[in-house]
Amino acid sequence: MKTVQRIGLALFFLGLGLFISLIFLGDFKMNSEQLNSFVNQKGITSEVFISKMNETVVDKTFKGPFAISNLTLTAFNEANTNHRANKEWGKVIWDKPHSFSYQVLKGAGSGFIVTHKWLLWWLTFGIGIIGALLFILPQILILGPAGIKNNGIYHNSATNRGWIGWLTFIFLVGFYILLYFYPDFIVNWTYLVDPISQALSGNMASQWFLYGFMYCVVMLVMGVRMYIKYRHNKYQTLRTTSVLFFQIVFAFLIPELMVRFEKPWYDFKNAFPLDYDFFFSWNLDSLIASGGIGLFILVWGVVLSLVIVPIMVYFFGKRWYCSWVCGCGGLAETLGDPYRQLSDKSLKAWQIERWLVHGVLAFAIIMTGFTLYTYFSGSQMVMGIKTQTIQDIYGFLIGSIFAGVIGTGFYPIFGNRVWCRFGCPLAAYMGIIQRFKSRFRITTNGGQCISCGNCSTYCEQGIDVRAYAQKGENIVRASCVGCGVCSAVCPRGVLKLENGPEQGRINPTEILLGNDINLMDYLK
Repeated sequence: MKTVQRIGLALFFLGLGLFISLIFLGDFKMNSEQLNSFVNQKGITSEVFISKMNETVVDKTFKGPFAISNLTLTAFNEANTNHRANKEWGKVIWDKPHSFSYQVLKGAGSGFIVTHKWLLWWLTFGIGIIGALLFILPQILILGPAGIKNNGIYHNSATNRGWIGWLTFIFLVGFYILLYFYPDFIVNWTYLVDPISQALSGNMASQWFLYGFMYCVVMLVMGVRMYIKYRHNKYQTLRTTSVLFFQIVFAFLIPELMVRFEKPWYDFKNAFPLDYDFFFSWNLDSLIASGGIGLFILVWGVVLSLVIVPIMVYFFGKRWYCSWVCGCGGLAETLGDPYRQLSDKSLKAWQIERWLVHGVLAFAIIMTGFTLYTYFSGSQMVMGIKTQTIQDIYGFLIGSIFAGVIGTGFYPIFGNRVWCRFGCPLAAYMGIIQRFKSRFRITTNGGQCISCGNCSTYCEQGIDVRAYAQKGENIVRASCVGCGVCSAVCPRGVLKLENGPEQGRINPTEILLGNDINLMDYLK
């Protein structure tokens, strides 16, 4: 079995190595017809940009994306600088520089990578997936008897902030930086999934399609690991199946198929304020212009956030979304499961969490209020503040840096729920409801607790579960996502997830272990 795992690991790194090397490879050449087509499609009227591109890019062959990207950005910046100086606002190119460069490079690709997409897909994604599965599947035989095994987790450099963990951290952070801020550098990666994108939506793949596809692949592969590790726990296997279904079907396949039928791209499970740009003017205009389906999406989005979410949280706690539906939670529970024990359990971390996550929620609500005011009033400013500026700040700091770079990139160092715990505004919104008006709780039996600490160790939300269990106190916490792992790893069956009535919750200050405490008094 160890030999099979070594072969799998070698194949995985072979596929990953080739995948990374594609950043530096490839041929790019743009002719005048391609430039004219691109200019007309984008509605570009800048003679400066067209002239500069004809001078430096057209009919020249480039090896790798960096040189042609640099020349495109130079033409882009020179044109915009010139037009802004002359106040020729109609000629300014308003796209983000590297996103604009990506569009140029996407149409200029040529050579082996562009003509052999499926072959390279199998040499990268295919070999990587096969290798990962060969590494994971033998664990069925290695694990032996029933039970959740975390053997050696603090002696493994990959799962205890060792050198492998730090290398993984660097890779994930680097990937998200390229994805969000330098998509033109990873254009070769998008060629590999062009056939899949064309089959689903009829369009060439963008960096966001690539990300969605990779997201689903990673969740599926690591989902297999979850099925093996928690194979004797029905709750965990059902939960894993649920997040895989909602991510692959609702967040990936349905939105792409909607585009094929000329409908708006929309993830029906994504609720505001996690879907922070739902009320942005460009989205509202797009939905209204889409007719009946657009109006349905608009009504659904409002009802989902203001009606369905609170009702579901009341009956089932925030776990119905965070641990059964949400794609962010799904990635955290599959890819992030090996790092769950790294979540900070200190009081200081909890204090930072409370201020930070509710601060993001307040930021999202204020931004949305400003956005709706300017949309209906026609003004661009509220109290002297540009709404667009607030949107840009939120999109950069929260939507990109926090949710992307930090939220996933920091798994190997700070645990798998960094975003969900410290930054997700929807989690904060649901947490407030769960804390004060929800039937969900985790009941404990203090008399059976042996203080092994497994529950606290593996709580991804940084809750000191053992402190509650020792007192026989119900756990009713805003941050709890109801993953159920604390209950699953408890050797004494002390913890139980319930959706019982609000009455009778034991929440005293004294320890409920002595003969002077009558538990029945708390159930009246």
